[in-house]
Order: sequence, then C-alpha cells, then structure tokens
Amino acid sequence: MINCIAIDDEPLALDLVEDFASKVPFLNLVATYNSGLDALDLLNDQQVDLLFLDIQMPDISGMQFIKSLEHPPKVIFTTAYAQHAVEGFNVDAVDYLLKPFTFERFLKAANKARQLFQTGTSSNLTENYMFVKSGYDMVKVNYDDIQFIEGLKDYVKIHTEGKTVIALLSMKSLEESLPASFFRVHRSYIINFRFLESVGRRNVIVSKKDIPLGDMYREQFMAKLGRT
Repeated sequence: MINCIAIDDEPLALDLVEDFASKVPFLNLVATYNSGLDALDLLNDQQVDLLFLDIQMPDISGMQFIKSLEHPPKVIFTTAYAQHAVEGFNVDAVDYLLKPFTFERFLKAANKARQLFQTGTSSNLTENYMFVKSGYDMVKVNYDDIQFIEGLKDYVKIHTEGKTVIALLSMKSLEESLPASFFRVHRSYIINFRFLESVGRRNVIVSKKDIPLGDMYREQFMAKLGRT
C-alpha cells in the first residue's frame, strides 16, 4: 500500500484526485490540502510515500515546496501548465499529469510509482543509476549518461555518452522504470530530454541522431514541451 497525499489549491482538482485514488487498490490517500504549508505537520509526523502535487499555487509553488523538503517523498506533478514539465524532470518526478487528465492516465502514473517501490528502483533513482543484464554480466548504467534507448526484437540498445549496452529488457518495462526526464517518442525509441537538440514535424534530434517521432506519441510529447 502506497500512502499518499494530494496538494492543490483548486477544490475540484483535489476532488478528482481523491475520486481516482479511491479506485486504485494500492493507493491510500491519507489527506488532501490546499497548500503545501498546510501539509508540513503531517509530512513530519507520518510516513508519506507519494505526493500528488500541483505546481502553480499561491504562497509557495509545488516546485518550491518539494525542493524545500529535506527528505521529500516521491512526487507526481498535476498541473495545467505544460511549460513546467522540464523543471519537473530535474527533481526526479515519477510522472507529470497535465490537466485535465483521465483516469487511465492517472492509473498509468500510479502504476509507475508502484513499480518504483516494488522493485526498489526508487533507491536506484536516488543514486541515479541502474543495473541491466547484458550477456552474462550486470552492467551499471548512469541515467544521466543515457542519450536514447533503441528497441530491438527481444532486446534494447542503450546508447550513452561513453558506450552502448545491449540488454535483455522490454521497452515497456524499461519505460515504466525510468526517471521522468525520459520520454518515449516512437515504438522503437525512448529519448533523454537532457540530450534533445531540436524537434521537427516527424523527427527529433538527440545527440546528432535523427530519431522518428511517432504519431501516437506526438501529442503528449509536444505537451511536455509546452507547445499544446
């Protein structure tokens, strides 16, 4: 069970998160608040695993609030402003829900959080690396070094600044465990926003590599760039 709280200055937004969370068996929504400051006492007194956190709020923004915590819980940002997405990547957000979001999208974010806790990948995220099986070896890969990931038939090819690692992983499982700075732009490609150089109508350039931008991924990708 994941103990979580929701913070948003819009009552209707809080009601929606409360309704969606009640439908997810592994989420225990402990409380809701209109301000991060109101949530401080609970965060100091109880174990909170996950925050559903709005960004644009009076007094203190969600981004300022999460950065102010000495030991912050994992966070899923919920906001109507796509331009904040890139800043969200920099605080290792689990996910970024752009309002208005559906229950299906909410559930996907919740499942991503659950996988982090179940597999222990969350601790790896704090350490900023993962281990992948490559041949007979377990190879350490730093998230910050990954430029893009290419899906093959039964494997993935992880392209980094210093090496290329071929690992026995599915694109789906890898996509769900990566930090929020990664985004799937095509059925065969996941990119790291840190290395994104330019965006075309049907392609992106990542570390001088021309990568196709699939139609089914384009809308969410452009939303993350704040160009909806």
